[in-house]
This record gives sequence, C-alpha cells and structure tokens, in this order.
Amino acid sequence: MFDLGVLPLYIIAYLLGSIPTAVWTGKLFYGIDVREHGSHNAGATNTYRVLGSKAAVPVLLIDILKGVTATSLIHLYPDLLERDTSSFVLVKILCGSLAVLGHLFPVFAGFRGGKGVATMFGMIIGLHPAAAGISFVIFAITYGIWSYVSLGSIVASFAFILGVVFLFKDDRTALIVFAILQFGLILFTHRKNIERLKAGNEKTIRIFSSKRSL
Repeated sequence: MFDLGVLPLYIIAYLLGSIPTAVWTGKLFYGIDVREHGSHNAGATNTYRVLGSKAAVPVLLIDILKGVTATSLIHLYPDLLERDTSSFVLVKILCGSLAVLGHLFPVFAGFRGGKGVATMFGMIIGLHPAAAGISFVIFAITYGIWSYVSLGSIVASFAFILGVVFLFKDDRTALIVFAILQFGLILFTHRKNIERLKAGNEKTIRIFSSKRSL
C-alpha cells in the first residue's frame, strides 16, 4: 500500500532499522568497529564473538525491538486503516520489511549492516506472535543441539512458514507471501554460512562458554 498517508511510517521504519546497534555499541563503549573483526557482520552474533555477552545482549534486544516497533507503527494511526484488513496487514509488512532493509543497509553506518535476523524476528513477533513463538522454540532446539546460530536462524525461518500456513492456518495472502519471502531472504543473507555448513567449517557459538574468537 502506497497511500501518502502512511508514507511517514515507511520513512520512520527504515530509519529505525538503520540504527546500527552493534556498530555504535562497539565504537562508543569499546572503541571497536565490530565490522572489522570476526565475521565482519554488524549483528548480535558477531558482537558476541568480538565483544562478549555484555555487549551482545543489548544489541540483540534492541535489534529485535526495532522490528517489533516498526511493524507496530500503524497502531499510531488507528483511524487510517481498518484493523486486520488486508491493507492493514500489508502496511505492517511493509514497515517491518523497511526496518529489516534498514538493518541490512543502514543509512547511519555507511550502508554496511547485519544480516537482519534479529530485526526480522522482531518483525514476525509484530505480525504473528504465536508463529514467532514456534520459530523461537525451533531455533532454541536447533541451536541447543548443534550450537550453530546460522543453522538455527534458517530452520526457525522455515518454521515460521509452517506455523503460519499449517499450524495456525492463517489465510491472509500477504502474510503467507511474506512468510515465504522472509525465508528466501534468510537463505540469501546466510549463503556463506550455508557454504561453511556444507564444508563442515562453520563456527559454533556457545553462549555459556567464556571463550570467543575473533
């Protein structure tokens, strides 16, 4: 939906997503640009790898909050669109997607961002909390068994499709299309991780371990 009435929401959503949490945290508190270390990614996983959990946890939570907030912006305009109509859902999807785009290509950090997983998760919380909960459980199980954040993210993303379509039988076309597209985006942004998983040299991340590598 491209009504001029919601255009400010799209701009705000992108700017929210563009807040480079990992980059600013590293530079302000540690004098380090996390994009120059580890996987060179501006996300919570690489922040943990480079700076540890004290830095990574706030980064993760804020990145998730960016997605939730952007997806919920439409609620600031309760009279603009009738709740739960296809247009209402589409605006939520577009706002969340722009936040993810902002995370991937942040205007405040030279358009070098992260992979968008945490912000995407925040987005799906805003769109379908129940299916998001299923995705989180699947992520936790996958990560708990293999300790690969990348694998957990990919499997959880696919689980969101199954949750929306089969478990909760949501028939909103826009939401189903988004569920499929978000899985495609996760596969694309994790293409190098997939190559490393196939080759057997993807690095594990053990949250409860004090060891981390650059």
